[in-house]
Amino acid sequence: MLPISSPTSPSPEPVKKHKTGELDRKNSFNSLKSAIQSALSLNNPRSWLLLSILFIQIVLLLMLRSIPASLSISGGGAADQTSAEVPGTSIALVKDQCESGRIYVYDMPKTFNEELVENCHVLSPWGSRCDKLSNDGFGRKATGLNGVVPDDLIPAWYWTDQFSSEIIFHNRILNHKCTTLEAESATAFYIPFYAGLAVGKYLWSNSTAKERDWHCEKMIKWLRDQPHWKRSDGWDHFITMGRITWDFRRSNDDDWGSSCIHLPGMRNITRLLIERNPWDYFDVGVPYPTGFHPRSDSDVVQWQDFVRKRNRSTLFCFAGATRGTIRNDFRGLLLSHCKSEPDTCRVVNCAGSRCSNGTSAILETFLDSDFCLQPRGDSFTRRSIFDCMVAGSIPVLFWKRSAYYQYQWFLPGDPNIYSVFIDRNEVKNGTKTIKQELEKYSREDVKKMREKVIEYIPKFLYAKPQEGLETIKDAFDVAIDGVLNRFRQQEEWGYKWK
Repeated sequence: MLPISSPTSPSPEPVKKHKTGELDRKNSFNSLKSAIQSALSLNNPRSWLLLSILFIQIVLLLMLRSIPASLSISGGGAADQTSAEVPGTSIALVKDQCESGRIYVYDMPKTFNEELVENCHVLSPWGSRCDKLSNDGFGRKATGLNGVVPDDLIPAWYWTDQFSSEIIFHNRILNHKCTTLEAESATAFYIPFYAGLAVGKYLWSNSTAKERDWHCEKMIKWLRDQPHWKRSDGWDHFITMGRITWDFRRSNDDDWGSSCIHLPGMRNITRLLIERNPWDYFDVGVPYPTGFHPRSDSDVVQWQDFVRKRNRSTLFCFAGATRGTIRNDFRGLLLSHCKSEPDTCRVVNCAGSRCSNGTSAILETFLDSDFCLQPRGDSFTRRSIFDCMVAGSIPVLFWKRSAYYQYQWFLPGDPNIYSVFIDRNEVKNGTKTIKQELEKYSREDVKKMREKVIEYIPKFLYAKPQEGLETIKDAFDVAIDGVLNRFRQQEEWGYKWK
């Protein structure tokens, strides 16, 4: 039976139906609103905590915006790191400048270096070498260069001796950015023994083999007692020997020079020499020291611009002297050839001591010539090759061993882009004349070759500051980079014998 509603009872209101999702959103919003109102109430301790955190974040953001685009962090010697800016940010990432490794310089007894310099007055049978070794190996300040080089660059010129690289390298490496006082962290170990100075005094005297070997034998004895030499058997050690390699390769007691390179203990040591044996892996050729020692990057750039714009009035030149004791002396032939072509060739006759350190005649001749003739010297190389190129002149070579097989770290890989090679035998037999060969090059060819020489000038120089130049790498920097890369590759490739 159905219930009967009273007529006086109100009719039921229709129920409004809500979707479930809509109810959830409203409830969530109301809950969030209540939570925010509660949290932001100043009477709530959490409000103060929230405001404090927000304030600190704002301060940190302002501080980050004020950081410079590049940062430098130093450690060890000079600045060991450089920075790289991340695109789109003002924060700099730090990059280690010594990623190839660090260098430990042995603190050797003074008899192996300092005392040799202190006794400079007895290092040569022909007189004192003290002037030549002064000014940290750069020698006397150059004079007589007014009108030859720009006035503000004259203070960067010295009468530097060609056999002074041992002193130059030692002074520079002590101030190198990757030098460390902690031997355990070193990748490379430098031996500051002045082998060239030690043997030089005995080369032209009636000395015994024992006298010529004395310093080197004592050095090796000292070195072999060092724990880090024992650990590597010398594979991570290197030395500068400031003469040509043949002065240290005596095979028999009656032969020339010392036997330093052949002594036990020297076999695995990398040797920096002004002339190398091309068939000895451990010999590395480095440029002869020249007279220009820039004080800054701007000195280098100014000099490059000066030699680039130089008005050169002579096609080619030759600076040198004959070797009377040598049969069919090629230098004598070049001198005669040059003298017979006075309109195109300029000669500086260096007979006697005319071209010893202390004259501007050679520099001025190179500055005025497109090409400079470079026969071999007393050995296959000669300093004049670098004097020539520093002056922006293009070297003409007659022996490939004079440069191409010597200075791979410092010269372009393709010899044709910076030099001319003429077969000396074709000059001797008259098949070719030097003038005709050089006149084959157009003015545009000469310009391109000179520009390549000028580009490489920094790699031929040894800078004056002991910490090096600001950004430009000189010959010392290139040599050190090469040594560190070589040692790293030896480890990676396992290129060692026991």
